[in-house]
Amino acid sequence: MTRRQAPRLGLVLGDQLSFDLDLLRALDPARDVLLMAEVEDETRYVPHHPRKIILVLSAMRHFAEALRARGWRVEYVTLDARGNSGSIVGELKRWHGKLKAEEVHVTECGEWRLEQSMRACDLPMVWHRDRRFLCSREAFARWANGRTQLRMENFYHGMRKRSQLLLEPDGGPAGGAWNYDKDNRKPLPRKVRGPFTASFKADAITTEVIDLVRRRFKDHYGNAEGFDYPVTHVEAEALWRHFLEHGLTAFGDYQDAMAEGEPYLFHARISAALNIGLLDVRRLCEDVERAWRRNEVPLNAAEGFIRQLIGWREYVRGIYWLRMPEYAQLNALGNRRPLPGFYWDGQTQMRCMAQVIGQTLELGYAHHIQRLMVTGNFALLAGIAPAQICEWYLAVYMDAYDWVELPNTLGMVMHADGGFLGSKPYCASGKYIQRMSDHCANCAYRVERAVEEDACPFNALYWHFLMRHRRTFAGNQRMALLYGNLDRMQPARREALWQRGEALLARLDAGEAL
Repeated sequence: MTRRQAPRLGLVLGDQLSFDLDLLRALDPARDVLLMAEVEDETRYVPHHPRKIILVLSAMRHFAEALRARGWRVEYVTLDARGNSGSIVGELKRWHGKLKAEEVHVTECGEWRLEQSMRACDLPMVWHRDRRFLCSREAFARWANGRTQLRMENFYHGMRKRSQLLLEPDGGPAGGAWNYDKDNRKPLPRKVRGPFTASFKADAITTEVIDLVRRRFKDHYGNAEGFDYPVTHVEAEALWRHFLEHGLTAFGDYQDAMAEGEPYLFHARISAALNIGLLDVRRLCEDVERAWRRNEVPLNAAEGFIRQLIGWREYVRGIYWLRMPEYAQLNALGNRRPLPGFYWDGQTQMRCMAQVIGQTLELGYAHHIQRLMVTGNFALLAGIAPAQICEWYLAVYMDAYDWVELPNTLGMVMHADGGFLGSKPYCASGKYIQRMSDHCANCAYRVERAVEEDACPFNALYWHFLMRHRRTFAGNQRMALLYGNLDRMQPARREALWQRGEALLARLDAGEAL
């Protein structure tokens, strides 16, 4: 009679809910055990939006059931389970001891903080690459090695060639250009509205999680009511099919547009499901390419969508793991101002800010232009401390994980990395928001004014930002036109803009809502 082998323990984190994990291939359902744990540390290291917590916990519980149906033994620790240690490392140690496990198999984490704590624990760990991403950390580091500038566009060209997406038979880019971003910036026509988004009814598991979150996270900002997000692979697939049929065609033209009462427009709303493993990035891109080759969608829609996934998404992940942990501490512009309170309650007379923040607190969602050119643009112009706005984005959005949120916010939004990620700051006056949305028509402020009391705050703050950071950006060729416009102003006009900007910043320092 042979002695039974000690089991190996495999950890599945809440943002790794994929059947294609390498550790599932490495382990044996007949011998080994999978661990999934809801822990206090991961729900509270920032005040996560209730909908984000509901999504992750419900999706975890559904995934555990799906794994069991495939023959796996899953030890599942609920948030309120007796003996729950409150941390991932604590649960790994507890279950390693209980099972007398031979090894602990884990997948690369999405957050440097968590991975470092796991690597530091005294357990026999076997690490697996996260193959849900097309570019490994090592491959990105090899690409970056020796380059004086790391630009997404160059990285994206390589990713297109490697993945063989949207290429002509000769290997060149479909349509003759790699990037159709210039065709992705159309404002929304007045009578055009987005399709009704797919929604999903809460089942018994999700209902139980909603009740738990309502009780346990009353202090977190955001609304748990009306949760309708997909929590299984089948539901995520249905959401994706809805976008392919109803959203993708117009996504190319209007992906930068904003409209009152239209939180989604033609956006897919899949990023949260994708970031926790309910969808596969390769297949999404293949579906989009197939739709283009069948002439079902225009090229600017297909290319714009694929660029977001295999270009920008993979690029910011590469930057994150290349530069952490020092990246999180960067503050190239020396910003120190606290985050205004209206970011947490939406109580501001700036219509665009009130709309985006209100939508965010209700839904845990805003698309990339709402984040970059409204809430992010204001934080940049107002000189908000990068760590505070980064924490806000990480807390309030359902799809936010440190690997994707930190480079996007600290690098792209706040330019706090000194231009490592982007060659220029994404700053804009109220005119950009007026062009790309209908918010200004219903605003208490006048977007056509800059220095008066009822003038749009974005206008004076925009020029104030350029003036106070002139030494930093005067030599930036991409900003030469902006500084040329500033220099052509009459001195009295520049002084009035400066004083208006000073007055607005003083109101923020006094804790006033603009």
